Amino acid sequence: MAERPGAITFQGNPLTLLGDDIGVGAKAPDFEALDTGLAPVRLSSFAGKVVVLSSVPSLDTPVCDMETRRFNDEAGKLGDGVVILTVSMDLPFAQKRWCGAAGVNHVKTLSDHRDASFGMNFGVLIKELRLLARAVFVVDQGGMVRYKELVKELTHEPDYDAVLEAVKKCMGK
Repeated sequence: MAERPGAITFQGNPLTLLGDDIGVGAKAPDFEALDTGLAPVRLSSFAGKVVVLSSVPSLDTPVCDMETRRFNDEAGKLGDGVVILTVSMDLPFAQKRWCGAAGVNHVKTLSDHRDASFGMNFGVLIKELRLLARAVFVVDQGGMVRYKELVKELTHEPDYDAVLEAVKKCMGK
């Protein structure tokens, strides 16, 4: 298993990421995570759509809350050809509760708590915390990674404008 010491920081302290470093131009690896109804969901089930994969440490933290709300707002404007998935280690029950309380209904939340399949396959599992790093991947209709942002400091937000620009490029806009 690949380890990338110091790949990110949390409040300035270096952390190690586990899994392969997936880059732009790579085939997006499949993974399986649980939705809020405990049903398994695979990336491959969204073939033919542009998929934004937003990984966050926990929806119950301020930055993850802001990020997921922002992506929910954007998802409502992007149309049926785009799916935004927010993946965390939160339990499906907690994700469902959070989505209900936050009014999040356009983003689909997935829990990676069972197998860390997403975290390992996309190289964003934090060894020291068993949480996911903050990262965003845009996968095109053919399953290729067209954009990647690994946020270096866990407490910072991603570049939303760059993510949305990558989505538009995938859609030919």
